[in-house]
Amino acid sequence: MNAPSMPLPASARTFITLAGISGFLMVALGAFGAHLLENAISVDQLKVWETAVKYQMVHTVALLALALLFFWKSNGALRWAGWLFVEGIVLFSGSLYIYAVTDISWLGMITPFGGIAFLVAWVLLIVGSLQKRSS
Repeated sequence: MNAPSMPLPASARTFITLAGISGFLMVALGAFGAHLLENAISVDQLKVWETAVKYQMVHTVALLALALLFFWKSNGALRWAGWLFVEGIVLFSGSLYIYAVTDISWLGMITPFGGIAFLVAWVLLIVGSLQKRSS
């Protein structure tokens, strides 16, 4: 006997897809760093790479959890939180990945914008969870 299927809210579908993509990339980039970069970059650069992977991992899981919230609640704050988690992953982790392999120092100026996006996303997750469901 099949369980009744629930329609997947559009925002949930979007963020589950993005979490899946980010999760795939996170595992691939983590493996790349552990196996191919280990002897190609300095220990300090490898630590930067590992930090990027860790932050991507945590925020990919957060994005997936947020997507699941859309089954119970949907509002603008939660949608913004989702997009800011994505933006944070790209800016924070992305800039660290590139910095680790290129040593281009000005990329360090981009990383804090990703961190700010993460912080605002977490606040919006709180706000959105407290708000009523919107149509």
